[in-house]
Amino acid sequence: MDLSKIKTLIDFVGRSNITELTVTEKDVTVRIFRTSPGESGSAESWQKPESTIGLVSDPPSSANKTSHAVRAPVFGVLHRASAPGEPPFVAIGDAVEEGQTLFIIEAMKVFNTIAAPRSGRIIHLTDIDNGEVETGNLLAEIA
Repeated sequence: MDLSKIKTLIDFVGRSNITELTVTEKDVTVRIFRTSPGESGSAESWQKPESTIGLVSDPPSSANKTSHAVRAPVFGVLHRASAPGEPPFVAIGDAVEEGQTLFIIEAMKVFNTIAAPRSGRIIHLTDIDNGEVETGNLLAEIA
């Protein structure tokens, strides 16, 4: 599938009410999705994340009402640092503020920042770095 077809599909999703589109042509499959109507993106450089995507969060469990799960809102490649060779955004035990960048998920050359949904301390962090995550995967927990 050539780039112009992919751009056309992205534009279509951006103008329509659909939230996900999967198209397969020969041996190439393209998934285009957004988390809310009206949200769209374009390719950006690695240093400049394109958009912040809303987090899919679990309500606190009855066993531990003080932790907050941060889950992957989209499928893509998870980056724990702003660039290769740079230190990660956060580590276990770090204090974070609401809105602070925790990760970047790259999906079809669109770099989406994943921000902390609340202030607190990181008590769990995924081992995945520069690897694929599925929508809903647990990335971190904030206490």
